[in-house]
Amino acid sequence: MKKLVIAYSGGLDTSYCAVSLSKAGYEVHAISVNTGGFTKEEIKTIESNAYKMGVSTYKNIDAVTSYYQKVIKYLIFGNVLKNNTYPLSVSAERIIQAIEIIEYAKSINAKYIAHGSTGAGNDQVRFDMIFQTLAPDIEIITPIRDQQLSRQEEIEYLKANGIDLSWEKAQYSINKGLWGTSVGGAETLTSEQPLPESAYPSQLKKDGEEKVALTFLKGELIAINGIKKAPDVNIETLNDLASAYAIGRDIHVGDTIVGIKGRVGFEAAAALIIVKAHHLLEKHTLTKWQLQHKDYLSNFYGMHLHEGQYLDPVMRDMEAFLESSQEKVTGDVVVTLKPYHFNLDGISSKHDLMSTKFGSYGEENKGWTAEEAKGFIKIVGNQNKIYQQVNNNS
Repeated sequence: MKKLVIAYSGGLDTSYCAVSLSKAGYEVHAISVNTGGFTKEEIKTIESNAYKMGVSTYKNIDAVTSYYQKVIKYLIFGNVLKNNTYPLSVSAERIIQAIEIIEYAKSINAKYIAHGSTGAGNDQVRFDMIFQTLAPDIEIITPIRDQQLSRQEEIEYLKANGIDLSWEKAQYSINKGLWGTSVGGAETLTSEQPLPESAYPSQLKKDGEEKVALTFLKGELIAINGIKKAPDVNIETLNDLASAYAIGRDIHVGDTIVGIKGRVGFEAAAALIIVKAHHLLEKHTLTKWQLQHKDYLSNFYGMHLHEGQYLDPVMRDMEAFLESSQEKVTGDVVVTLKPYHFNLDGISSKHDLMSTKFGSYGEENKGWTAEEAKGFIKIVGNQNKIYQQVNNNS
């Protein structure tokens, strides 16, 4: 038989792929990659359903720590928010999922690999690019894209083959991971409507305010309220704390890889708080020029990641810069959680460049004399003065 690995989520599309490819004579090995979105019960259900689809084996790969180390860490270092809004929750996941799946396919000498992407989205690009780059000899099979199947056609095929699970389309499409949850529905298919309160998985549970201390060491979140844990665990802990206040909701509008505009809702309480808190700490601990150059390089990093270009060596170059920039980004940031929003109260750090021994902005100067200030101003404005005098008199 022809050995094939399928990226299996347990949804309608990947279920159709599993059944149809098994019927076509492939030895199907189903793989799902946990990047923070699965509970133990959900994994058991997915595994049980996978075998109903006729797969030979099912495996769930825990990639949460790998996801943090390879991708999320650098999104935090770069304060990456696509279009100043979206923390790349889903697009970042897909990169790691694709890498884990293709590496598994290589490990069992599979000659084929399949996924359930349609021809209209970003994921087909991300999966195919990773697969063909890391294993160009493995053939990629995409039944939904190639056959241009409708949802109803998939359901009818599965029923005809004895698979009659509940395939009713949920009102909202939810994709949960460590770095956030995407929410898609009828409202996000057009430009006018907001998502209703009920569409978001995390509902408001707390009133009032709650202060939380975030401790960073060289840019990584190492403790919450003084309790040290691994950074990926801290992300989950902070998300539990903040999502109870319904923090982190928004709608992202952006350009897809395939050239059309897309709109998706999301909730990413921990991601938004961490990025904003980390950025505040950087404002205090990095120089003006570090901040300026980090800003545009981080933007490029986020864009390339979103576009599926993770394996280009320029990404390692930018990661090296981002990691180097974090040498002094150590300290505590206090955040106040409130219903639907949060405040950044302030920071404390031994590397804080806002040191009063050099002066207080607008109040007191300790590092130079009045005559030195006047000389500096004259020189720094010299080029503008020359330009204006030359061109106003010509």
